This record gives sequence, C-alpha cells and structure tokens, in this order.
Amino acid sequence: MSETKLLIGSDMIASKDMLNPFVHHLELTSTYDKFKTAFFTIVVLPVRIVAIMTLLLIAWLLATIGLAGVSQTELSERPLSGWRRYIRRWICFVGRSAYLAGGMNMVVKGVKASRREAPLLVIAPHSTFLDSCISYVTGFPSIIARIEDGLNPWVGRVINFTQPVYVRRDDPESRHNTIQEIIRRVKSDQDWPQILIFPEGTCTNRSCLITFKPGAFYPAVPVQPVLLRYPNKLDTVTWTWDGPGALKLLWLTMTQPATTVEVEFLPVYVPSEYEKQNPKAFAEGVRNVMAKALAVPTADYTYDDCRVAVKAGQLGLPMTSNLITVERLRSRLGLTRIKIEDSALVKNMLSFQNRESQPVDLAEFANSLNVTVEDGSLISLFKMHLENEHSSTIDFKKYLLAEYILQKATSKDDLIVLAFKLYGEYFDKEMFEYVLNLVYNLSKSEASVIYNEMTDKPNEIRLADYLQYGKQYPEKIESLQNLSKNSAPRTVTDFSSCGQSFHVDMDDDKKYQ
Repeated sequence: MSETKLLIGSDMIASKDMLNPFVHHLELTSTYDKFKTAFFTIVVLPVRIVAIMTLLLIAWLLATIGLAGVSQTELSERPLSGWRRYIRRWICFVGRSAYLAGGMNMVVKGVKASRREAPLLVIAPHSTFLDSCISYVTGFPSIIARIEDGLNPWVGRVINFTQPVYVRRDDPESRHNTIQEIIRRVKSDQDWPQILIFPEGTCTNRSCLITFKPGAFYPAVPVQPVLLRYPNKLDTVTWTWDGPGALKLLWLTMTQPATTVEVEFLPVYVPSEYEKQNPKAFAEGVRNVMAKALAVPTADYTYDDCRVAVKAGQLGLPMTSNLITVERLRSRLGLTRIKIEDSALVKNMLSFQNRESQPVDLAEFANSLNVTVEDGSLISLFKMHLENEHSSTIDFKKYLLAEYILQKATSKDDLIVLAFKLYGEYFDKEMFEYVLNLVYNLSKSEASVIYNEMTDKPNEIRLADYLQYGKQYPEKIESLQNLSKNSAPRTVTDFSSCGQSFHVDMDDDKKYQ
C-alpha cells in the first residue's frame, strides 16, 4: 500500500490564529449604543436621507449637463475639456457634501500629486463601499468600472463623467484590454484625469494588506499611494464576505453622530528599473510601503481567496483544510472560474470507471489543466499530491476527486458521500484514509481507527457502511467535524515533516519538468 503525503506550500500554512481579513463582526452590545441608534434612526436618519438624495440629484444633474453632446466613444477617446472640467469641481463639492450630510467627517493628510507626477492613484486598504468618498477628495479621477454600471441611467451618469476604464466581463480579453487602456491613458500626452485603483480588488477588515493585483503596475509609471483609515470607536463601515450586509452597515453608519475617515497621501512611489520590468515586484514594493505606514502586516491573500472562504463556510470546512488549500491554489490558477463542462473533471470522468491510478508528471498535469508549467501555484498544487518527496508523478484522479467534491457539494454532509459516489460507492482502505485526510485533516492512524469502526472488511468500505455508522453514532461524526475545525493541516500518513514550509527554487522545479 502506498503512503500518500500532502505537501503544503509556505503561503498555505494555517493555524488557529491565522489572520482572516474577510471577517467582520458587528453587534450593538451596550445600552447606550442601542439607545443612541434608536434615537438617531427616528430623529436624524430621515433628515440625512433627504439631504443625501437631494445632493445626489444635484450631482446627477451636473453630470447630465456636463455630458450633453458627448458620445460614449468620445468619452473613451479623449479627455473632457473646457467648461466641462469646471463641472467636475462642482460634482466633487456636491459629493463631499453628501458624505458630510450622512455624518462622515473627511480628514485629509498629505498632498495629492499632480497627474504629471503620478498618473495613477493606488488606494488601500479597501474595506467598504464608503471608500468611494476618495473620488471626491482626489478631484474625481477615472475609475475602473463594469460596462453595466455606466449604462445605469442614474448612477451611470456620474460614473461616466469620470471617464472610467470599463471592464467587459463577457469579453475573454477584458483583462488584457483594460491594462492596455490604462497604459494608453497614463502615457498619453493628452490631459487625462488620474486613474484611481483599489489594487486589492475586494474588501477586507483592514487587519492587513492582501495581495495587490498587478494590473495597475504594468504601465511602469510613478504612482501615489493613498491610505484610508476609519479611526472610530464603533466600526460600522467594514464590509466583508463574512459580516453585516450593506444596508445594515449603511443604517448603522448614518445613525452615528459622526464617522471619521482619514485620507493620507503618501509620497509618490517611483519604480526601479527592475520593478518596471516586473509588475508583481512593483506591486509588492508599493504594498510594503503602505503596510509600513499603516503599521499592519501583509498577507498573501487574493480576491479569489474570498470565494474560497465563502465556499469553506458553506461546506462547514475550516480554512486549514487540505481541501480548501487545493481550492485556494485552483483559484489562483483561474480554474474555479472555468465552466464545469469545460473542466478537466468532465473530460476525465470515464477514468473513474477504472479504479487504477492515473499517474501524470508536472508537464502532463499542466497540459491537462491548460496552465503554464512554470506557474508557482501549479507547482504547489502538484506537490500537494505527490506520493512522496522523491516522486515525479501524481495520481491525477486524486486531484480530480478534490475538484469533484468542491464543485458538487452543497453542504458538509455531501463531501464524503460524493467522493464515494464518484468511485462507484466503495473505497479500498488507503483511498478512504486519503479522503478523510483531504476533508477532515485526519492522520493515517486516526483514519485507520475510523475505518475499523465502520467495517470489518480488510480492504473495502462501502457508502452504506459510512451512512450506517453516521446513523448509529451521529455524535462521533459531529465530533469528527468539530475536531477538524481546530486542527492544522495534516497528512494521510504520520510524517512529522507535514506542514513544514518548502521553497520552490529553479533546481527543484526542473525535477518536475
């Protein structure tokens, strides 16, 4: 019987104390806070809503006037000029007034650089929809927006006035085209507005700075980092995947006497020659500067990790689960956005009728997933499924098993049942132990105990055995699930090196190529 070891990359190591930037809990606990919120809801909130709606209507009218006679094509081809630029100042004034009417106090520190000094404004941390206030503080720069937003007859008018760089989600070349448009504008001799970008790509709780997307850094031009802080006793603004919804946050924010947001302009960051050639290094350099100024750590999370966190919550899985580690790597490779009918899983479903292993090397693995063989996330994903440290092939069916579970499962009760069904409703002992490790992080010895409790057969366990065990001992299944929530990633075998970080160097990569 082969021993299977899951090797975890250094950026995937997790613990009970791991930083989770996608969680925010907010409850009114004190009697004072509850009374204050009730009073402001009845007395102040209606007045604020009327004032904000009036000011937004004025902003819409100004934008409508400013866009009169300008087509969508003209907006994307050349910057607005003449009297239209003066309207931008008025819209900024009205926008800031709307936030002030809602009880938000904006404190500005530092000096904003001109377009000539820094064509791009990099904003972080991004933690709330209220971060849009930065547009009015920075002179209404161009933003990155979905094409659908610009078609909205109300909000779209104001968005269009910023002359945004539109993203078309139905266009497979959208990311490339967006980067090219940013490059065209920032290097143009025309007097385009500065471009404002939130490089994190999603909202966090400001406990750290997550990975910056490199798109803003491909132009290789100086950027100005801009920090956002919300130094309030009660945090009613943070909007994360796991936390209060937008309406609740808006209500609680507008029923506070005042909510402060600090905007700090840092010195312009000029990229080195190396950073000009390496957008990821450029992004990392800017992130480090901003993190130091904020006195917060950096964390190698991405926007795609948000979706993984949501999936983990839906399935009742801890973020330390090996199954979730697989999903994080797949997300970084863009595999979670592929339609299931186009995935490697569907193309290989017939292979599960044959119970033998399906060994592939790194090149074959990359080809099957249509991913570049040099991608670091692909190498980490490959190493997770190695039989041992000296192997050069993995069992591709075990990778497909994880993909199948994560695409099909809708609850934690589905996870192992689906795995059984994929394999014809029965496993040998080694495969059952592998599945328990993948889902619950159980070691080989722990999984072996569970196996022996479920069946007396030496090398065969059926779905019926598993289901019958769950009916007879529901408390044991519940205990197993709760145990996994508090455990760090472990291996199917009892290797003591499991969970140790590894570093992929060039010589190591070549072994798999």
